[in-house]
Amino acid sequence: MRAYGFSEVGGPERECFFDLPVPEPGPGELLVRVRAAGVNPGDWRLREGTYGVAGPAVLGREVAGTVIALGDGVTGFSVGDEVFGGCPGMVGGWAEQAVVTASFTAHRPAGVAPEAAAVLPVAAGTAHDALNDLGLPAGATLLVNGAGGGVGIPVVQLARARGISVVGVASPAKHELLAGFGATPVAYGDGVLERVRAAAPDGVDAVFDLAGGAALRTVAELVEDRTKLLSVADKPLAAELGGRTVVRDRSTAVLAELARLVLAGELDPLVKQVRPLDEAGAALAEVERGHAAGKIVLVP
Repeated sequence: MRAYGFSEVGGPERECFFDLPVPEPGPGELLVRVRAAGVNPGDWRLREGTYGVAGPAVLGREVAGTVIALGDGVTGFSVGDEVFGGCPGMVGGWAEQAVVTASFTAHRPAGVAPEAAAVLPVAAGTAHDALNDLGLPAGATLLVNGAGGGVGIPVVQLARARGISVVGVASPAKHELLAGFGATPVAYGDGVLERVRAAAPDGVDAVFDLAGGAALRTVAELVEDRTKLLSVADKPLAAELGGRTVVRDRSTAVLAELARLVLAGELDPLVKQVRPLDEAGAALAEVERGHAAGKIVLVP
């Protein structure tokens, strides 16, 4: 089968197409014929060596597809089922066929397109788990630092669906989009604390950081209870500041709930580009530059 990944750790020049044997699903896994695969910042970070994978490896951590084989011990799925889920190991989803973890795979409802389902496990799943972790009640105020990105957009939508007010720190180019999803957008940079306080005069109850670095250090001042400070962008700094990172719940139940929210119109996966697998390199470059507005999906 044809697949796209990287030969060894490094920059984009290490990316390449592979001709590989079709993977065998192991215990607790499914083999799917890929219909769509999501593109995420984690893909270029994997290539750069952030997660300790030396390569060669196939990129892509989330897919939607059709089940073509079951690994040992798998129940609840059958050959021919339309599913979406997360990929384990070194053979990712940017391929004609891919392995997914059965416990992090759900049936795809007919009303959710493969391209929409394929982008739910990573970014929307992280947003869902962060909100469950914070446990904010309706009427609370959440500050999302880096609200215009792949995780920020779904967390704004999911928070608003729970009756939580959202202040979103983002570049001005993303403000109209955030406002359309019900957030109060404010700009990055000098004076951000004053702008947030003006937008939320009663204060914020939690901070979810997707930017890291100095931007995280600045907005951390806004929340006294540091158990309500989460970051997926800068885990060491979050810990230094008394906060923590998101513990993922990679389960079928979470994916089924996200699909339900899409069907209910409470979550827009915001797929803005659907590109052929041939354009995987260009798609990843766009995400790596931070220029992607909404999600990019690859279709074999």
